[in-house]
Amino acid sequence: MSGQHSEGVRRWYRYWITFSTLLHKEVMRFSRIWVQTILPSAITTTLYFVIFGRLIGDRIGAMDGFAYVDFIVPGLVLMAVITNAYSNVVSSFYSSKFSRYVEELLVSPAPPWVILAGYVVGGVARGVTVGIVVMLVAMLFTDVTPYNLMVTLLVFLLTAVLFALGGFINAVFANSFDDISIVPTFVLAPMTYLGGVFYSIELLPTFWQWVSMLNPVLYMVNAFRYGLLGTTDIPLFTAFIIINGFIIVFALISLWLLRSGVGIKR
Repeated sequence: MSGQHSEGVRRWYRYWITFSTLLHKEVMRFSRIWVQTILPSAITTTLYFVIFGRLIGDRIGAMDGFAYVDFIVPGLVLMAVITNAYSNVVSSFYSSKFSRYVEELLVSPAPPWVILAGYVVGGVARGVTVGIVVMLVAMLFTDVTPYNLMVTLLVFLLTAVLFALGGFINAVFANSFDDISIVPTFVLAPMTYLGGVFYSIELLPTFWQWVSMLNPVLYMVNAFRYGLLGTTDIPLFTAFIIINGFIIVFALISLWLLRSGVGIKR
């Protein structure tokens, strides 16, 4: 019995070494080049606040009872989280495919879920780091304080996890560096801009409100807006069901891809 216990401890220790090594690599990867990975989001957000928040926002007036500059804070923060969590994983895992060292991971004793966790948590680390930086920038322009801290933090993390998984799936199917830029350009950008970042869907005609309901980013932005401001166009319970549903589906797809070797083994 003690022998089985010792073997179990050694196995989990090996898993931890694999996970922590991957995570350390991912964190060092984006932190070493922070001028390229963290600073641009801070600059972009500052421009959004100056142009949309101050110059245009004063003409728009209040939105859902809040100053426009306050209303757009949740969406801008999540935009940064989405982009960076996604980009970190898609570029890192595709680089491992391109350099062929991903094959060494696949033949290692580590199970697929440990490898996936290492990449995903690395993406979450970058998304959260940039999200915090963007939130600090927002505090220079607004006086927003969390209405519900638990909801705020939970949506913050779940969004990063979801798009880190999405980045992993994109990286598996990508066959060139050009392929990893297709989804951010033609899928992520429209989804974020049409996800209620800059407006309330109640302003849209009924038909387009229903169309907007098909956009998962809408649920994340509104849940995060509830956490920060206490207002939402979507029931909070529904938003969490949608977010967690996508996470489960993406995680299962990612694990299947790792186990089967689709798009990885050659």
